[in-house]
Amino acid sequence: MKKECIAMLLAGGQGSRLYVLTSNVAKPAVPFGGKYRIIDFPLSNCTNSGIDTVGVLTQYKPLELNSYIGSGQPWDLDRLDGGVHILPPYMREGDKGTWFKGTANAIYQNIGFVDMYDPEYVVILSGDHIYKMNYDKMLEAHKKAGAACTISVLEVPWDEASRFGIMAVDGENNITEFQEKPKQPKSNLASMGIYVFTWQKLRQALIEDEADPASSNDFGKNIIPKFLAAGEKMIAYRFDGYWKDVGTLESLWDANMDMLSRGDLDLLEDSWPIYARLSSEPPAYIGKSSLVEHSVVTQGCEITGTVKNSVLSHGARVEDGAEVHYSVLMPGVTVKRGAVVRYAILGENCQVEAGAVVGADPESYDPDAWGITVLGPNTAIAAGETVKPKTMLNSEHKEVSR
Repeated sequence: MKKECIAMLLAGGQGSRLYVLTSNVAKPAVPFGGKYRIIDFPLSNCTNSGIDTVGVLTQYKPLELNSYIGSGQPWDLDRLDGGVHILPPYMREGDKGTWFKGTANAIYQNIGFVDMYDPEYVVILSGDHIYKMNYDKMLEAHKKAGAACTISVLEVPWDEASRFGIMAVDGENNITEFQEKPKQPKSNLASMGIYVFTWQKLRQALIEDEADPASSNDFGKNIIPKFLAAGEKMIAYRFDGYWKDVGTLESLWDANMDMLSRGDLDLLEDSWPIYARLSSEPPAYIGKSSLVEHSVVTQGCEITGTVKNSVLSHGARVEDGAEVHYSVLMPGVTVKRGAVVRYAILGENCQVEAGAVVGADPESYDPDAWGITVLGPNTAIAAGETVKPKTMLNSEHKEVSR
């Protein structure tokens, strides 16, 4: 059972900044890019990087996520000597059982799982990022440096640096200082929330952290500073590809639009495929009178209207005379005859009735008031109704504030 390296994937987040889109599912289970869910990216990265043992730590409303992952077959992780394992919080002997108190506590509660494979190294991943990355190259950098911890980093705009864990490094990429979401950052080198640890070093740190009643049991707030204070060898691994934390409605919409550009996020290349559990839908149908430009149209879609600069998930329908522009339609959405959807995200199984208008172009409204319009899953918009920009509705058709 011994493995050189295994991955632990933190997938239990509530995703509160996605509001109505995560009211009933964990953030990693949110649909993305027409045929995927967010968790497909780290799982596919593991497979493509040669990591065949992955623990997925779930917590918040995990039913749909657990069902989606299943045996791990779509990602070639249905293995007897490793594979994918769902790891929810559980009751331990002499303990009433608790939810994961923080990212570090989540790994602490699963020390027994990691020990079962006796790895030299552990990769800690997040389940809510869109990116393609070879973890094996990061592991090689970790081993070459003889590091106790390696953190994947990228440069972010200075005005966004306060949203991230920020690192200062020397000329050899040794980490000399770490600030968790600082108000006045000293650097713009941001942590991506992807770590490689030498397991025995991390194991001891987790045990000590759990014994500290003042700890938040968090990697950024506690474990990383603890390693620095102890003088452990820590290096930054510079990543120069596409990476986006899709933890907000705007970033989720942005990432879907980025996919259309086929720039850094090119999901059509064969060298690094992103795998997914596919539904058994019929082929997409695009009618004779339809107009489809610069868009993703997934299997099971039926389009007889107009679709421009948009991403349509499986089973979406756009009827005669309907228009969809710069929008993301999740599985099962229907936009009926003559309806218009602009700059919006429509959750699973939404229905926009004939002649309704959802959202608008940015130039049509005061820029300060403009924003992405969002409909939660199973929301119905009545015929002729108008849903203004930046509005967010839940399935009961009640407006939700951001």
